[in-house]
Amino acid sequence: MRIVSYNVRYFGHALKGLASTATSKQRIAEAIAGLTPLADVVALQEVETRSLRSSAAHRSGAPNETQLEAFMRHLGVAMQREGRAMPYRAFYFPAHVYGLGEFKVYTTGLAVLVNQQTVNVLKANSHEPFDITHRTPATIKRIKQTRIAAHLHLEDTSGRPFHLFNTHLSLPTPWAREYWSQKAKMGFGANQLAEARRLSEYAQHVARREPYLVVGDFNSAPSTPVYRLLTEEAKLRGAQEVLQQIDPARTDSFASAGFLQLRMHLDHVFGHGVEFADLTDTHAFGDETSRFHGLSDHVPLITRFEPGG
Repeated sequence: MRIVSYNVRYFGHALKGLASTATSKQRIAEAIAGLTPLADVVALQEVETRSLRSSAAHRSGAPNETQLEAFMRHLGVAMQREGRAMPYRAFYFPAHVYGLGEFKVYTTGLAVLVNQQTVNVLKANSHEPFDITHRTPATIKRIKQTRIAAHLHLEDTSGRPFHLFNTHLSLPTPWAREYWSQKAKMGFGANQLAEARRLSEYAQHVARREPYLVVGDFNSAPSTPVYRLLTEEAKLRGAQEVLQQIDPARTDSFASAGFLQLRMHLDHVFGHGVEFADLTDTHAFGDETSRFHGLSDHVPLITRFEPGG
């Protein structure tokens, strides 16, 4: 099986994240459609429903078309250009809405695309994603962005079951005293640790004894408390660590995201009860040889794995 985990920045990278564009959707769709072999599962972070931000710079398509629906339309065209049948079914997992009443300034959420030619969907929590948000008594609920765990129970064509958990953890909160007392931030936040623990406990509870993957944007580098919690306490194995693409003792051995001149390793693919095979087409941020170069402020992690390996 092949999985892609990718923070697509609401398909708005061309406008610095201010608004989604048709060009961003088209180029990302073309990059995914051009993968050989095709991904069996594509886990996306930072995907909207429909809002001012998602539609201000892109008004084509049906009047009430969501961002994910628009992307799937572009993906269908890209697959046709590649001479391939469109195999993907999309699942959307809503997280948070910023707005007043019916007016939505912008929304947040996750998505998963499933290749129906190679994967069967047994169950999904798309109607009620699991809330992993860490909220303190001082948190204003409407301001604190909800963080979720998207879950799909899947099986391959041989009938082997596995689970996928897609997520996007919070940034370290600046309201914590330790935030200002330590130089390193990403992966050190107490709120991030709480969310990572809630995520891992949820995954263990739902998957039980079946293999599972936990993927997404963790806003946390290797060797940090969050990474260690997931790999040491929760007993997950990082694909890049297993396949020796990174040194887990270093935070700077691979960049999966960038801002101006800053490079960060924030994205991960973890597994339990799976065997990782390769990381073909996974390139560090800034690598111009990647088909995904310049399409987002993150790069995708792409790995093959065997359920129950």
